[in-house]
Amino acid sequence: MLSLRKSLAWVVIALPTPLAVRYAAGIIVLAAASAVAAHIRIPLPFSPVPITLQTGVVLVAGATLGLVGGGASQMLYLVVGLLGAPVFAVSTGVAGPTVGYLIGFVPAAMVVGWTARGGWQLPKLAGGMLAATALIYACGVVGLVFTTGIGWSAAVATGVLPFLPGDLLKLTAALGVSRVTISVWARWSRGQ
Repeated sequence: MLSLRKSLAWVVIALPTPLAVRYAAGIIVLAAASAVAAHIRIPLPFSPVPITLQTGVVLVAGATLGLVGGGASQMLYLVVGLLGAPVFAVSTGVAGPTVGYLIGFVPAAMVVGWTARGGWQLPKLAGGMLAATALIYACGVVGLVFTTGIGWSAAVATGVLPFLPGDLLKLTAALGVSRVTISVWARWSRGQ
């Protein structure tokens, strides 16, 4: 039975798959990775925003799938959450203090995707990932101000500053992961 399953799995993998199906699969996989990363969280007692692995996934999604695919993966993640699936790190989701960060995921993935054109190039991709992280922070601060009523400086103090060291680590890890995923995705999406 096990060998039959392995044989069937190999046949499915070996079958020619249209580019659109491969592209959709990449979008779905990275949207699902965002959902999983949301549940790997560390709550902070002084902030309504927990530490998660999501920003790292957003950066990898953009680098791997490009401008359109990266943005689409994060849009799919948001739509699934809006439809009621428990995919957000905070149960209030788009009605709570993390709404700005969630919204920022889409353009952030697109920024990274735009900088990843032409493959993995360290300075260009690192700059894109830094810009994308800053964009997520900016959207997050705006969301915090409007959902919690705190001031701008308090929003930066609770929604940006505590996350800087961890996001630098996630960015570094995303650069390393992207070095692999960009080349694997390029080969797989061409059917090689």
